[in-house]
Amino acid sequence: MQNGKIIVGITQGDSNGIGYEVIIKALADPRILEQFTPVIYGSSKLFSFYRKTIPEVEQMDTNAIASASEAHAKRINIVNCLPESAYAEPGQATAESASGAIASLEKAVAELKQGLIDVLVTGPINKKAMSLEGFGFPGHTEYIQNAFGAPDSLMFMVSHRLRLAVVTGHIPLKDVAKQITEERILSKLRLINDSLKRDFVVDQPRIAVLSLNPHSGDGGLLGTEEQDIIIPAIKKATDEGILAFGPFSPDGFFGLNHFEDFDATLAMYHDQGLAPFKALSFEDGVNFTAGLPMVRTSPDHGTAFEMAGRDEADPRSMRAAIFTAIDIFRNRMQWEELQEGKMPERFLNREKKKDNGKPQIA
Repeated sequence: MQNGKIIVGITQGDSNGIGYEVIIKALADPRILEQFTPVIYGSSKLFSFYRKTIPEVEQMDTNAIASASEAHAKRINIVNCLPESAYAEPGQATAESASGAIASLEKAVAELKQGLIDVLVTGPINKKAMSLEGFGFPGHTEYIQNAFGAPDSLMFMVSHRLRLAVVTGHIPLKDVAKQITEERILSKLRLINDSLKRDFVVDQPRIAVLSLNPHSGDGGLLGTEEQDIIIPAIKKATDEGILAFGPFSPDGFFGLNHFEDFDATLAMYHDQGLAPFKALSFEDGVNFTAGLPMVRTSPDHGTAFEMAGRDEADPRSMRAAIFTAIDIFRNRMQWEELQEGKMPERFLNREKKKDNGKPQIA
């Protein structure tokens, strides 16, 4: 933190997508600098190029630096970690833009590990292009999990309406069933339960679990994973004190808004969960990686090459990703203080104000 403000690291993502545009629009209001200190990992040159494509954003106070240790609290800081020769080709997936995305991520994660930034918000990337450039992970989540040595992590999609996690992530659909195991489901339920308490201040979380097969297997007629794997995993979770319920058939669960009765939902695979999530929460949806010792969020959209450079991108998901990261960071600080038997700082401040006869709104 810097003068009491959280330092938010933001990676550029693929510079030929909408990453810079949504970052610039999310930070365009100068009043935002009163709430946190932004540090963008990318290129001052590319930032300037995309700012000029957005007519409503005429001027922004930026600060070109080599490291977050040089960040200015009242400016938009840009850590230049790309070559001076970097240039934009909006809408194109190129080797150069993929290499830039990798360099941005590597520098940001290194400085996060050093404690130079407090939270990380990652811009959208093109996974195929990065893979071709030697990036040996399916996505951000796996890279960051490996960097911090976390035994497991959780793709946790969050919005004002819905929190949703997945058992299996970026794998082909044909491989999903064989990766659905009791232990994997139980591990994800533990992560969800812990995250809801620690990151979202939910006292007694209620978690819904979706089925794998249509109609929850229809008594084994359409598949036996529910009876053989999912129900036993839910029972084990319940025995551990986790309030897990299901399995629920996804069509009726979302169609009838049953998700509103729970604090989070666990889907079996990527599209089973993310399709309804994005239908319900695309504008303010956030991808949060739970289970890590640090806070990482991302907007819930991709590079959207077809929009790049046209001033068409909506910054609401990026803005939500930034403020969700800040909220989770603060919640974790309070949680840790409570676990240590300390009264959180905001409550101490409230008591001090009471003593002075000046009540404070926390």
